[in-house]
Amino acid sequence: MRKREIFLSYGKQWVTDEDIQEIIDVLKSPFLTQGPKVVEFEQAVADYVGSKYAVAFCNGTAALHGACFAAGISEGDEVITTPLTFAATSNAVLYCGGRPIFADIDEQTYNIDPQDIKKKITDKTKAIMPVDFTGQSADMDTILEIAKERNLVVIEDGAHSLGADYNGRKVGTQADMTMFSFHPVKPITTAEGGVIVTNNEIYYEKLKRFRSHGITNENLSCDEGPWYYEMVDLGFNYRMTDIQAALGVSQIQKLDAFIERRREIAVQYNEAFANWDKVITPIQLSNANSGWHLYMLQLKLNDLQKTRRQIFEELRALNIGVHVHYIPVYWHPYYQQLGYERGLCPKAEAWYEGALTLPIFPKMTDQDVRDVIEAVRECVGEGNSLLK
Repeated sequence: MRKREIFLSYGKQWVTDEDIQEIIDVLKSPFLTQGPKVVEFEQAVADYVGSKYAVAFCNGTAALHGACFAAGISEGDEVITTPLTFAATSNAVLYCGGRPIFADIDEQTYNIDPQDIKKKITDKTKAIMPVDFTGQSADMDTILEIAKERNLVVIEDGAHSLGADYNGRKVGTQADMTMFSFHPVKPITTAEGGVIVTNNEIYYEKLKRFRSHGITNENLSCDEGPWYYEMVDLGFNYRMTDIQAALGVSQIQKLDAFIERRREIAVQYNEAFANWDKVITPIQLSNANSGWHLYMLQLKLNDLQKTRRQIFEELRALNIGVHVHYIPVYWHPYYQQLGYERGLCPKAEAWYEGALTLPIFPKMTDQDVRDVIEAVRECVGEGNSLLK
């Protein structure tokens, strides 16, 4: 195929004139931060997923840090998570003094394998942190059963899964705490931003304090006057601004339409690559309806004449913005310095070697999708594209 004139990213925000007007309105208002828009956005997220509480943060990483703090993760505690995630997931454990323990993946869904979670539990295990990789929920039924038996906290990293369904319910009410991210490539955006949803009032109160220096003006030890407040935890300045929240309030109204479009694109990819002996398409479980934050192909490298890097670079040369998600976290030099070694999760490592992320985002046109399909068939080695 001919090179596209415009580069097609693997993901991209869709900001409308209505979104922009919401931001302008806030810029003209008395509050740019610590105002009413943050509360409005938190309520909108809580209502959407069906949770009692939502606490907004400046980004998803800060939100995960807050969740680990609220769960009581501290020095010597272990948290079991997956290596197939962005480093922020396990970094949040390190921030609190805990140690991430990596469990291998399920070869069908690429999510964390509950059976390997069981093998990794020790008397130091404090929590389980599954990741809804690509937008499909982890096996929360089994994970919650394991957690209940051993009195563990479950923090669901739902950075990819806002708008996804699990057992007929929106992701966000199964775990003790669930994090959603609002980075520009995520289901909706606040530019940067994150949120923790929970039904637990104790976690809710801890999260609110943690994002604002550990300061509160409730249940004070004394009453010096209406100005008085107290710092009761060592928190951080992790607050979301009203500017970010205004964008979120507008964006969440479009979330279902965004997810529907992502699913339409995924269907087109699935149909185009079905029964093609050079790739493996993602499996969709019957009880989980993915939000399709990412669309991952698994290249059958043993059957190909090219390496993944060759395929990647050829696609990029055609302006098809493929990517790879993710490098196993413990392969990073920092984690190697902490004593982690390659070989911890053989299935995840083998999967990574053949993984290729295709563009998928709501603003893609059908022609964009056809361009991706044609380019993949050509570069992976179809010979004659079905679209030519």
